[in-house]
Amino acid sequence: MSIEITCDVKGVEKFQEAMRQFDSGMQRHVHRLLASWAADVKALAKQLVPVRTGHLRSSIYAKISEWVAEIGAEATYALFVELGTRRMQARPYLYPAIKQYLPELEAIIRDAIETAKVEAGFR
Repeated sequence: MSIEITCDVKGVEKFQEAMRQFDSGMQRHVHRLLASWAADVKALAKQLVPVRTGHLRSSIYAKISEWVAEIGAEATYALFVELGTRRMQARPYLYPAIKQYLPELEAIIRDAIETAKVEAGFR
């Protein structure tokens, strides 16, 4: 069992459509921005996660696929640490990291959509 947190952001469909309209150079640029954002979230999650053996921290991952950033942890007990159980208080590390960097993600998406509009001749 692993944990993955999904955040639905308004405008994702527009963003994905805008990405298909970009030339390959702009696509690479935006992909690098998304990858950098995901790496920052992953680094913060690794700082926030409680550590006993280091296994949970080492299982935290970030990847970009189809213009979607996926942040999660693969340790079998990752969900229990993030959300808690009847006997253990939650110690969130993924959600706070994502939440802290959401404004940056919104800016990346907004800028990419605006750039796509300009390149397509829309205002």
